[in-house]
Amino acid sequence: MYLEVKETARLYTLLSDKLGNDTAEAMFKYIDNKTERSVEATIKTLATKEDLAQVKYDLSKEIGNSVKWMFIFWVGQIGATLAIVLLFLKK
Repeated sequence: MYLEVKETARLYTLLSDKLGNDTAEAMFKYIDNKTERSVEATIKTLATKEDLAQVKYDLSKEIGNSVKWMFIFWVGQIGATLAIVLLFLKK
């Protein structure tokens, strides 16, 4: 971190010598504000533990419902197939 501060101070000095104090300060404020907004936007898109827990809960509930309906479907299919086989065997 010390190196960053030293580099920033050197860059500020070079820019203020070439562009003037007001312009260099305005540039640094602009860059700082852009960086801060970028970090805030990134933080807003990150998921929290609560978000992940909610997704996990919703997904497990959805999978549970799917398995239930698949089971009902396959039991129905087996019943229908068994009924057809029994009809052919009776004749």
